[in-house]
Formats: sequence, structure tokens, C-alpha cells
Amino acid sequence: MAGGVASTALVLALLLGGGVDTVEIAGLAQPGPATIWGLPALRLLSDVLATITVGLVVTGAFGVPGDGRRVSALAFRMLRRARWAALAWAGTALALIVLTLSDVLGMPLTALPFAAVVSFAWSISQGQALLIQAVLALAATVLCHLALARSTAAWAAGLALAAVLPPAFTGHAAGAGNHQIAVTSLAMHVLAASLWTGGLIALLTVRRAKALPDIATRYSRLALACFVAVAASGLINGAVRLGGDWQTAYGALLAGKLLALLAIGAIGAVHRTRTLPLLHVAASDRRPFLRLAAGEIVLFGAAFGLAAALSRSPAPIPDDVVSADPIIETIGFPMPGPLSAAALLGNPLPDLFFLTIALAGIAAYLIGVRRLGADWPITRTVSFIAGMLLLAAVTSLGISRYSYVMFSVHMVQHMLLSMAVPILLVLGAPVTLALRTLRKPGDPRVRGPRDWLLIALHSRFARCVTHPLAALAIYGVSLYGLYFGGVLGWLMRYHLGHLAMLAHFVLAGSLLFWVLIGVDPGRRRVAPPILVLVHFASMVLHAFFGLTLLQSTSLIAPEWYLAVHPPWAAPLIEDQQLGAAIAWAFGEIPSGLVMIVLVRQWIRADEREQRRVDRNGDEAHERYNEFLAAAASQAVDERAHR
Repeated sequence: MAGGVASTALVLALLLGGGVDTVEIAGLAQPGPATIWGLPALRLLSDVLATITVGLVVTGAFGVPGDGRRVSALAFRMLRRARWAALAWAGTALALIVLTLSDVLGMPLTALPFAAVVSFAWSISQGQALLIQAVLALAATVLCHLALARSTAAWAAGLALAAVLPPAFTGHAAGAGNHQIAVTSLAMHVLAASLWTGGLIALLTVRRAKALPDIATRYSRLALACFVAVAASGLINGAVRLGGDWQTAYGALLAGKLLALLAIGAIGAVHRTRTLPLLHVAASDRRPFLRLAAGEIVLFGAAFGLAAALSRSPAPIPDDVVSADPIIETIGFPMPGPLSAAALLGNPLPDLFFLTIALAGIAAYLIGVRRLGADWPITRTVSFIAGMLLLAAVTSLGISRYSYVMFSVHMVQHMLLSMAVPILLVLGAPVTLALRTLRKPGDPRVRGPRDWLLIALHSRFARCVTHPLAALAIYGVSLYGLYFGGVLGWLMRYHLGHLAMLAHFVLAGSLLFWVLIGVDPGRRRVAPPILVLVHFASMVLHAFFGLTLLQSTSLIAPEWYLAVHPPWAAPLIEDQQLGAAIAWAFGEIPSGLVMIVLVRQWIRADEREQRRVDRNGDEAHERYNEFLAAAASQAVDERAHR
């Protein structure tokens, strides 16, 4: 029934929103009805298969009780079903490459040259996204087939979730004004919707299982978070695409999706207040829960049909976006005005990815601190919150806008993200707080977030990357490789590449400083003198990078900065030299702070070692005195006996 509702919603929405146009115009190439109707239908099928795969794999890996380190029989069956769904998903992604090319070129499927299909999949962003999705889905298929250990199932879940995202970065949102917000919000929307809908489908596949009440309760918490994420990201994305004008066919389709979302949210509220308690009280009578869940699936089908139609329907373009300006087409916003302190701090360019991380991180940290009460140092709380606020500011204020067009501002952003933000976050000891406050699941056979965190901390991968030399190598290679390896220009061209680059700055810096000055468990215990030497080596690498860049006479990423260079800015080579000077000089204060912390930890380690030696000496002295007393007593006894 859900399939019929989804198909009906798709057809009606395509006709209403202008997603299909079968009228042939003389002189204008037409792909033919097979492409016109087949492309949205296949998109709907691909979305459904992706959702089924995500729901089955994530539920099997994290929601179902396990058998020690191995998956349970129930999870094993879910992973086997997910294997076939993922394989079909990969097939639809490959088929979408052909249909999309047919639509772009206006050529019937039978007339497409094979070489053109290969070139489209290899060279054009839309084809690349679908090819990446197919490869990730195939990898998830293999892991689902091999998954006997729970860790393997977790990797399969990660691949399935990653495979959902690539097409979100090349659709309507990528071409919308302010695509930094549009693309990120769409990616969050698609990911949350897949988890929400897929989890419900997974519940229906285990409706006869004894563990259904507990699995459904865990899913309910996830569904609430997904509802909030889907609603917020959908509204933001719709506002960006429509520009506030909802009185269009596209706006009507978005309004229909919003109504379906509200109805599904209402059903979820009924689940939480009525059907879930009934499952635990009378587990044998599951009909109320299953009937309501089936109705929810039908509404999800309608929403998926509308979503597939929206991907084919022309979105209205706000007046402020209609422009032939190549700068807007390249970076998604007009060229900013002359640089000033007020412009760097004002004129924000919000990035929902990092804003969400910052807000969620602060909220989770404060919840943990509240659970511990006065036992947690206030300095750690201040440090962590400052790090998250700095992360949000650097990626969402005016500095983010100017970092797209000026190398020097990009370098300021890089230094802040790779040094200042990681140091503040590491000094907040978030891992220690998480281990002390995360609660265990009610069922000991289910791994909760704390269990997975401990597994990650004690994994071979963690032991490898937390070696001081490995952390230093990751930090140094990424620094030199990005700017001297020709990678920067390629990453700047794509929103996903830009996000990955900024995230890597934070992660690589956090890894290095966590190894050097972290207090969390899981890191290698290395003698302080060695850590001081590693830190000194990082300072040398950093200074040598800045000096090398300062003396360079060739432009970094010329294919990017020549296209976006502001007319009011200094020449490119001068701006690059300014960025090199910033990189050379910026590390002094953070490096000095790290050195102070290292020396302080070194002194404390020596004090602890001295106290240990003193305790051992006192214990040895006491044992020696006891020995002498015992010997004297024995001698007295022997004399008395004589």
C-alpha cells in the first residue's frame, strides 16, 4: 500500500509541479518518455532502497541485542536482508547515471554512446555523486554479507549512511543561492529522514521478535531527534530555495511534505504516549503498535513521492539570485566588500554543519556537567564551550565569507581551526566527561554510546594514530600536502570538499594536541620529555611551512583564486605572502600555551613519581623496622627459653 501511495504522490506531484514535459518542440532535443518518467520513478526507488538499507543495517548493528562480540541471530537476518537492498540500491544508482545523462543531453536512452556515459560518471559532478553512491552501496553490501562481528556491522552502517549523502551535494540545492546553507541542510534532511523512516521499516521486519518492545523504545528516542532534524533542515532548505515565495507549484509541493511531516510527528507522539507503553504491558498484543506504524509508513511513502517529484520540479529562483555574476555561480554569494574588522565579524555566512556540531556539543557537554554536579572543574567547562563557540564563529561569521576569496583570510581560518579550537576542546576533556556520564542501556546485551566509545578508544586504529609520531605525521603531511600538493583548489570548488577540509583541520589538530596535552583515557602514556620533543618538532614543521610559503614565488591554487580574486584586494602573490606570514607567526601563542601545559604536566608527573618513591621508601623502612622488631623479639624468646 505504501508503494502505491508513493507512486501516486509522485505522478500527481510531477504533473502539478511541472516535473514532466512531454510536449515536443521543433528543434529542441527531447530525451523521450522513458527518461522523462523513468528518471523520477527510479529516483523514488533508489530513495526507498537506500532507506531500507540504512534502517536494517543501523538497527541490526546498534538497536538489536548482540551475542557477545558477535551479532545475534535476529541482527544476522536483518543484515542479510540489508545485503540485497544495498545491492539493488547500487544498481539503481548506476542506472540513474544513464538516465540523468539522457536527461541532460536531451537524447533517448538508445542513442547514448557508452563513452559519454563513462565520461559523465567520471568527470561531471552529478555523475560522480551517483558513482560514489553506487561504490559505497556495493561496499555496504559486501560488509553486510561478511558481518558476523558487531564491529563489522557498525562499519556497514557507517558506509550505508555515507552512501546516502553524495547526491545531496549536486541537486537543486547546489545551484541555489547561498548553497552553503542549502546543501548542508539538504544533506542533514536526507540523512535524518533515512534514519527515521528506515528504522520504522526495520521495526516492522522484526514485529514478531520478543525484543520488539525494547527495540521500539530505543528507536523512539532516535525518531524524536530525527523529527526535529528533518523539520528544521526542511524548513531552512525550503526557505533558501523559495526565497519566501510559497505561492508557487514548488511551494505547494513543499507544503504538502510539511503536512505529511506534521502528521507523522503526531503519530510518533501517539506511539510514545500510548502504543509503546502497551507493548511493555501486554507484549503479546502488538496490533495497536503495528497498525499505527503501518499508517505511518503510508505517510512516509507519500512524503518520499513528493520528495522525488521535487527533485525533478523546477524551483523558483528568488530575485536576488537571478544574476549572471560568475562569482555567485562559483561561491554561492556576491563578492564581499572591502576587508575590515567589522566585515570579518559581521556579514555572517552560516554553515549548518558546524553550527549543529557546536550547539549539539555544548548541549551534550552541559548535560554531562549537570549530571556530575560540582565534581567537574569549571575551567574545563569554560575551555570546551569557548572552543565550540570559536568553531561556530570561524565557520559562520564574515571570516568564513572572506576565506573563499582571499588566501590570507583562509590561512587565518586554518590556523584557528587547527590550533586554537583543538587546544580549547582538548583541555575540556570531553572524553572523560562522556565516560563518566553516559548511561548504560537497560539490556546488557545492547551496546550503548559509552560501550562504543570504549571500543573505539581501545581499538588498534586508535593505538596507531595516537602514537606521537603518527599524530605528528598526520598533522604535518596534511599541512604540506594541502598547499604544496595541488589539493587546495580542488577542495575549494566543491562544498563537500570544503567541509571535509575544515573538518580535517579540526580533527588533525585535535589528534595532535590530544596526544600532547590531553588528560582523557585512551591516549598513549608517553614520558613528558618525549612529548616536549614532539611538540618542538611540530613547531619546527609549522615554522618551516610558513617560511617556505613566504619565499615561494608560485601561486597556490591559482585555478581558484584567479577566478574569485576581489578587485579591491592586493595582488594575489602579496595576499599569499601575507597568508604565509600569518601561518609563520600565528603559532607562537598557541605553541607557547601548549609548552606551558606540557612543562606543568611534566612537573606534576615528577611530583607523582617522587611521592610514589617516597611511599615505597616509607613502606620499605616500616617493613625493615618490623623485621628488626621481630628479630629482637625472637632473640628475647630464645634467651628466655634457655
